[in-house]
Amino acid sequence: MQYDRIDAKILEIVQKNNRLTSEVIGEMAGLSATACQRRLKRLRSEGIIEADVSIVSAKAVGRPIQMLVLVNLERERSDIIDRFKKAIKSSVDVVNGFYVTGDADFVLYVTARTMEEYEQFTRRFFYENPDIKGFKTMVIMDRVKAGFAVPIEAPED
Repeated sequence: MQYDRIDAKILEIVQKNNRLTSEVIGEMAGLSATACQRRLKRLRSEGIIEADVSIVSAKAVGRPIQMLVLVNLERERSDIIDRFKKAIKSSVDVVNGFYVTGDADFVLYVTARTMEEYEQFTRRFFYENPDIKGFKTMVIMDRVKAGFAVPIEAPED
């Protein structure tokens, strides 16, 4: 997966606003709309652009309770890790999940309508799972920044 300076410019543009037309993106990057479309297609097919998404306010859609949950597995075996990754991917309550190093094995970003709903989630997702050693919940008081934009460095010529 390689990209050049023009690709880097396109990536910067679409991370800020992926609703721009190919004409506008191309103009900003110094390309024709057709050339821009070709590059965007390649960036997507190569997995450099993973998804085109909108960031939705959890509060606005009735899920005002937001938590970061640190999860520790009973044992670090590949089958247990893979099973838990699959559970994360299939849970609608888990917005983001990360397999991490340090004091926890996983960090999850979870939303819920109420604390009672979150308690029911913990019973299903953690207490009924024999692979879970423990978990620690941190309730989010204020989302200060939300996004998926990563810094893009243009490759050297």
